[in-house]
Amino acid sequence: MATSLATRTVVPTLSSSGANRKTTSGVKGTVSKIALKSSFVGCKVTVPTAPAACVVARHSVSGKVTASTADVIEAKPKSKADDLLVTRDEALDVYEDMVLGRSFEDMCAQMYYRGKMFGFVHLYNGQEAVSSGVIRLLKKEDFVTSTYRDHVHALSKGVPARLVMAELFGKSTGCCRGQGGSMHMFSKEHGLLGGFAFIGEGIPVATGAAFTTKYKREVLKDDNADAVSVAFFGDGTCNNGQFFECLNMAALWKLPIVFVVENNLWAIGMSHLRATSVPEIWKKGPAFGMPGVHVDGMDVLKVREVAKEAIERARRGDGPTLIECETYRFRGHSLADPDELRNPAEKAHYAARDPISAFKKYILENGLATEAELKAIDKKIDEVVEDAVEFADESPLPVRSQLLENVFVDPKGFGIGPDGKYRCEDPDFTAGTAQV
Repeated sequence: MATSLATRTVVPTLSSSGANRKTTSGVKGTVSKIALKSSFVGCKVTVPTAPAACVVARHSVSGKVTASTADVIEAKPKSKADDLLVTRDEALDVYEDMVLGRSFEDMCAQMYYRGKMFGFVHLYNGQEAVSSGVIRLLKKEDFVTSTYRDHVHALSKGVPARLVMAELFGKSTGCCRGQGGSMHMFSKEHGLLGGFAFIGEGIPVATGAAFTTKYKREVLKDDNADAVSVAFFGDGTCNNGQFFECLNMAALWKLPIVFVVENNLWAIGMSHLRATSVPEIWKKGPAFGMPGVHVDGMDVLKVREVAKEAIERARRGDGPTLIECETYRFRGHSLADPDELRNPAEKAHYAARDPISAFKKYILENGLATEAELKAIDKKIDEVVEDAVEFADESPLPVRSQLLENVFVDPKGFGIGPDGKYRCEDPDFTAGTAQV
């Protein structure tokens, strides 16, 4: 029985989050159904009969989970270093990634209003703890699918800032050669399987990638196939059919996938509480036979702790996990949204819980880095973002013939004529059609 999470609260409540919602902890006295057939067994370290100890769950022959207060693991004496949730190197990596995400998005806002970007641009400010807390634990070979709010997921997965910014500028040097834009980041090299403009689209893709890993390992006998897929999506997606269908398939086949709900409480202008009959999204996990975990999505260390167990669980073949990260976006739904529907007090409350400021405080208070070291990282990121803008601005636009590339399978099909040239370049190509 894995006990990596047994000494901590696995399903923390967000009594300080300000959300007007009752969230039930995953453990009530004994082990809740959320821990069914998983190693996500936890309890708060407040067992009356054995301080600093935890009830240990047992899997009976029938498959049910039972618990006994007689089975306790006494906490061993720990040094201060043992109590830290991250090492110095891990802390600096996560901090740098969070700062990169925030600075990059702030620059995107400037560039959008200067007319360098077009269409809808959805920024990630405020939600950095989720992306950094999950993706920085992945290997390069692992897969990620995102949503229309995908810039920071791409950066966390390792896509260079230059390529992301160039894509936003619609330039040929972008990660999709300028054809994807803000909502469709993709990089095969980095395992980023796409941002998806329509909600829920990325979940089946991530599920398919997870099936590929399982098929390679079990059917093709590839012992090196251990890639984990992570699907990011929002609270609004959780009422869509793809979500439920993929939860069922992933649990049925024990696929190596982690479903991460970034519940920022608002689906554009619709409050999550008004749109969902059971607002506790994590409860939908146990309904399909997988663990469901609710975590404070404004705390990168809590997100990282839960994500680490979920990823390890998937990689060792124990199946999927549903993680609900309760977070908050600091800007409107997109840069075209004046953000007039949300209560100013609510926005101020979450702004005071800025995940980057909180993590910076943790780093300094625990001696993981000095103020000067963190300022050096901030300066480095400013330079990276400035360089990305310069690179994007100076990059060329895609050539016109690129419009029909990667559209037709047959190289001699509709897009290319017998002479090997693109039909669209022939002045008579549109002859007889309405002029637009």
